Amino acid sequence: MYIVIVGGGNVGYYLAKALVRTHHEILLMEKDRGVHRRIAEELGEVTMQGDGCEVRLLDEAGVGRADVVVAATGDDEDNLVICQMAKMKFDVPRTIARVNNPRNEDLFHRLGIDATVSSTKIIYNLIEQEIETGEVIPLAALRRGRIEIVEIEIGEKSPVLDAQVQQLHLPAGSLIISVIRSEHAMIPTAETRFEVGDSVIALVTAELEHELRDVFAESRP
Repeated sequence: MYIVIVGGGNVGYYLAKALVRTHHEILLMEKDRGVHRRIAEELGEVTMQGDGCEVRLLDEAGVGRADVVVAATGDDEDNLVICQMAKMKFDVPRTIARVNNPRNEDLFHRLGIDATVSSTKIIYNLIEQEIETGEVIPLAALRRGRIEIVEIEIGEKSPVLDAQVQQLHLPAGSLIISVIRSEHAMIPTAETRFEVGDSVIALVTAELEHELRDVFAESRP
């Protein structure tokens, strides 16, 4: 797999450093000459000096044969431009953009960027998991983040303990797809009752995750 990373800051540098240890072909592009010189001394010929917002340089970098382009600069506008050119000009199958302002994520998705990474949002979600009861843990995102697969642990004080699936007032559009009990996954029926230690796997739209959390949340002491 040929992976082009644009942006030689900490994110791009450490990503490239990790990937060069694999069997993938890597190119790290950085426009700042001083930064490029420093990373080139360590990473060698997998680096290239240039502005990833320029079509000519992307062409020289061989983006036309890239399987993945990662835009990891510190500028959201640059990352959007890089991914859009990779997608529309060079027909790259997968584009991934670093998003510094979480408010821009939806715009990136609407403009066709395949995946975004927001460190701010990741840290926020981690903190949220620590301070709220109910233990709703995001496992994966579908439909570009609009639908989430979440895991919910059933504790001793859970309000749904011993309740049947059909008795729950779930948010509209959410769906319990599996219950993992004693390391065995099962497809729940309407009569399935929840037990202490169950892990409930559910689908829910991102905006209704809090409502789902309220259904399963343990009362605060």
